[in-house]
Amino acid sequence: MTKSAIRLALLSALTAVTLTLSGCWDIKDINHRALPILMGIKQIDQDYKVFLLVPQAGQNNMNLNVISEAGDTINEALDDINKNTERKVDLLHLKVIVFERSFAEKGLEESIASFMRARDIPNKTFAAISDGELEPLFEKLKTSSASGGLEIYNYFEKNAGWTPDVAQTRIWEVYRSINSYTRDVVIPMIKPGHTTPIMSTGGAIIKNGKMVGSIDSEEALLYNLFKGMGTHGKIEVMNQAAVKIVSGRLSQSSRMDGDQPVMNSRLRLKVTVLETRGSTAEAEIKHEIDEMLSMRYRKMLRASQDKEADILGFGQYFRGKLSRDDLQSWRSIYYPRMKLNFRVQVLIQDEGLLKTRR
Repeated sequence: MTKSAIRLALLSALTAVTLTLSGCWDIKDINHRALPILMGIKQIDQDYKVFLLVPQAGQNNMNLNVISEAGDTINEALDDINKNTERKVDLLHLKVIVFERSFAEKGLEESIASFMRARDIPNKTFAAISDGELEPLFEKLKTSSASGGLEIYNYFEKNAGWTPDVAQTRIWEVYRSINSYTRDVVIPMIKPGHTTPIMSTGGAIIKNGKMVGSIDSEEALLYNLFKGMGTHGKIEVMNQAAVKIVSGRLSQSSRMDGDQPVMNSRLRLKVTVLETRGSTAEAEIKHEIDEMLSMRYRKMLRASQDKEADILGFGQYFRGKLSRDDLQSWRSIYYPRMKLNFRVQVLIQDEGLLKTRR
C-alpha cells in the first residue's frame, strides 16, 4: 500500500470517528432549560389542561412560575408550553403529578400508559389526586413556597415530611395495577391547607385506572402497613391511653376452602405508652388497640370489596391456587366473598415514666 493510500485511509477513519462524536449538537445548557417539579392535569370537556410548577432562580431567592396550556391531548398541551416558553421544558426531574379528582373518576389509564411509553417522565414520579380544582392548589404552592416548591415533594418523601397515614404511590405502581388482575392501588388525595401549603384528605381507591371510592387517613395507615412501609412514629389517641407505634410487622397466609378464598393475617405491633387516663392496665390498652385497628381494617375491606377493588393485593396470595381464567374473575367473583381472619398482637416495649397495672 502506498503512502498516499495510507494517508487516505487514516483520513477516512478520522472523519468517521469525528462524525460519531457529533451527537451532542442539540444539548441545551441547564440555564436554558425549565425543570418543573410538579405537573397538574385536568380535563375540560374533551380538552386537557396541563399545569407546570417551575422553579426559577432569582438574585436573592427562588421564584416559582405556574405555566398552563390546553390541548386535545396532554402531549399537545406540553408541546404548546414548549413552543411558548423561552426555555426547553425538561420533565425528567418531575417529582409529582397531580390529577384533578373529576379527571381521575373518568379514568387515568390512557394518560398513565402514555407516560410509560414516552419515557419523558420518570416512572418513579409520585402520583396524587387533587380533592378539588387544581388552580387553588397551584396558587397556594406558588405563593407560600419557601424552598423553591419542594414542599410538595418533601410531603411525600420518606426522609422529609412524609407520615405513615399518607399513601405513597408512584406512576409505575398505577401502571402495574391497570394491567393486573389481582392488585389495585390507593393514590393520596390532597388539597390546599388552611395554614400549610398542602393538606391530606385520605386516599383514592383506583381500580383499572379509575377512581371508584376513597379511604380516610386512618385507613391509609393500614394500607401502608400492608405495603410494608411501616408505621413508625404514628400516635394513636384512645379512650384509655395514647401510644406511639414503634414498629409493625404483618404476616399472612392463604388457602382455598372449596371455592371460597380464606386469608389469615396477623399484625404484630410494638408500641410505647405516652400517656394514660387514670389507672389503666396493660391488658386494657392492648384490647383497645386490637379493637380499634380491627374495626378500621374491616371497614376498609368492606369498602374495597363493595367496589371490587383489591387495594391490599390479597389476590397475589392466590395466584398459585387459581387458574389464569379464574384470576381474571378474581375481583368480581372471588374477592367479594373472601373470608378474612385478622388478629392484632401488641407488645408494649416501653412505658417511659408511666406505670400501668399488669
